[in-house]
Amino acid sequence: MDDMEKWPEIEKAATEKRRELVLQGPGIDQRVSCLGGLTPSLYSLTLLNYLEVSQCPSLTEIHDDIRHLTNLQSLVLCRNRLASIPDVIGSLRSLKVLDLSVNNLRVLPEGIAQLRELNTLNVSCNSLEVLPEGLSQCTKLSTINLSKNRITGFPADLYSERLDLLSTLVAADNAIEELNGDIHKLAALKVLDLSNNKLSEIPSDLSDCAKLKEINFKGNKLSDKRLEKMVNGCQTKSILDYLRSKAKVRQAEDGGDVDSGRTTDKKKRQQQRKKKEKAADEQDEVEELNKMVVRILHVSDAPTAITVKVSAEVKDVRPYLVCCVVRGMNLKSGNALKRFLVAQTKLHDDLCGKRTTATIATHDVQLLKCPLVYDVKPPTQLKIVPLGRKEMTAVELIRHLQLEADELRKQKKRQNVTGLHKYLQLLQGKSFYPCLVDAEGHVISFPPITNSEKTKIKKTTKELFLEVTSGTSLQTCKDVMDALITKMAELNKFTAEHQEEAGSDEEGGENPQRPVTSSETSSELIIQQVRTVDQDGNLKVVYPSKTDLCKDVSNLTVIW
Repeated sequence: MDDMEKWPEIEKAATEKRRELVLQGPGIDQRVSCLGGLTPSLYSLTLLNYLEVSQCPSLTEIHDDIRHLTNLQSLVLCRNRLASIPDVIGSLRSLKVLDLSVNNLRVLPEGIAQLRELNTLNVSCNSLEVLPEGLSQCTKLSTINLSKNRITGFPADLYSERLDLLSTLVAADNAIEELNGDIHKLAALKVLDLSNNKLSEIPSDLSDCAKLKEINFKGNKLSDKRLEKMVNGCQTKSILDYLRSKAKVRQAEDGGDVDSGRTTDKKKRQQQRKKKEKAADEQDEVEELNKMVVRILHVSDAPTAITVKVSAEVKDVRPYLVCCVVRGMNLKSGNALKRFLVAQTKLHDDLCGKRTTATIATHDVQLLKCPLVYDVKPPTQLKIVPLGRKEMTAVELIRHLQLEADELRKQKKRQNVTGLHKYLQLLQGKSFYPCLVDAEGHVISFPPITNSEKTKIKKTTKELFLEVTSGTSLQTCKDVMDALITKMAELNKFTAEHQEEAGSDEEGGENPQRPVTSSETSSELIIQQVRTVDQDGNLKVVYPSKTDLCKDVSNLTVIW
């Protein structure tokens, strides 16, 4: 218990059965230094699926007990001074993201090859000289970052057809001397960065990577000076075309009776390459048409990032909250805003169980007065300007809604009512109501009933603050937010493709001649992380984390 008291973050994670834990910064580093490592109690949090321990220069090793955290999907151990990682890391069979960047690692454990679910491996900024054998067994790998190490070459099994999902390979600033021609076996490769290495040749087989879109070989002293000039100009298409032409020249030189068998093999390979290219081009066209892109802006990269403080009193009322900021959502064109509001209502009715499991609220960021506090108030003290109404207390609002509901029943001669009236029973018996309060003390959200007219979104809204609250679980909030963002990406793509006439700039002022801007024809969304903290400033949750937005949506691309 004494150990827990020294690590309140771990005690809180244990008592609240949390699935995410972030330990970082000087305070954590001081405790690590005093203890000689991380507290053993950390390894008892077996429910964790996201663990981050970062910015702790005193952390030099991870205990073998890490093997107990078998539910981990993301393990982030960056910006420490780790000299080794235990081989038992291979026991974390659910791990999808492993970030060991900016440490003092000289070798990686062979156990990494046992991580069959791994899709992202970041070991950049270490002192690695070799990679472990067996990475081809991690068949779900899509991104590998090895930049800024001392690697001299890739293991043979990295050039494996089994890695058919590997799309990004970054190994800049190493000492790599040779790129094997078997690189063409990485059929999904789209990005290859081998800048600032010791390559003298680029194999012509690289041109057989049909999906390759971006290559970087700058800073290598190539023997072919013409190719080196192209490389320094980062002309991906020109480089690949040149490599193909070189392959054809070699093929012609190898022709004739002396080696006709070899020539025939090369012709077959060329035909196969052309077929692959054609199929890849067709597939890329389809992917490009259907692609929805969501780019995540890390909280540390946003100087004006919003933080929401959560009071202890919400625990017994409506304890769970996740938030984020969305940019790039085009609400101005045609019926874009209406489609978004309809989609939100549908999510409330379906995934949110008619607001019984969760509630969504949206706000115009430009109208927010930060910082924000998620709190509770007695019904008589909770004042809000509900959407489309004048300011009133929660008691008055509920009385109004009940009277409206009774009138509707009389008029329509039925028991069921629509609109906000159908959510009134969710507050029955509550002594306190949950609310989101701005820096001026105004209530801007009163879940699950309404949010405020003060922060209402309009066609002119450029940034949206999204909140999802629940009395069920944190994961429920995250699932709903994931679904909402995915739906927003779909709607934004639809709006960009159809390019309807823009509606009024303000409510009441038409501007039909206004030209459509490039931001309105782009469907990319930028999601800025928002942290929720307790009253002492300790992190409760950050959304999105790397375990969020991971649902199997084939045409949704999430860029971190």
